[in-house]
Amino acid sequence: MITNISIVNVFVIDQDEARQFYTEVLGFLPRDDVTLAPGYRWCTVAHPNQPELLVSLTIPGPPLTPELIQEMKRAQLAGGMSGLGFNVDDCQRTYEDLTSKGVEFVQPPTARSYGVEAVCRDNSGNWMVLIQLAQQ
Repeated sequence: MITNISIVNVFVIDQDEARQFYTEVLGFLPRDDVTLAPGYRWCTVAHPNQPELLVSLTIPGPPLTPELIQEMKRAQLAGGMSGLGFNVDDCQRTYEDLTSKGVEFVQPPTARSYGVEAVCRDNSGNWMVLIQLAQQ
């Protein structure tokens, strides 16, 4: 029986820069950072409120085909890769905090039927959604 989600992958351009962004800008904790095989680095971070969920910062590579790797890299450079969605307690305040740290927002906090949502990108161009859920 599956009991929970333990690892999610976020495809990044540079693992060192991504690790720095996720830890220093977003407040995640550094976790694993090891080379498991030539050319394969296992680099993970976790949010302090959800330490059991590892975010693997992964560079597109084998076992993906060379054609798929190239397509993924093109999508990254175009800002077309999806990333993570985050619950936030105050979307406006989080938007202001992250903007002051240089995070690029493609949508400022906007009221939706389910709450307030803002959309930004990480430093590899991945979309990240911040959601402040409406009070029930």
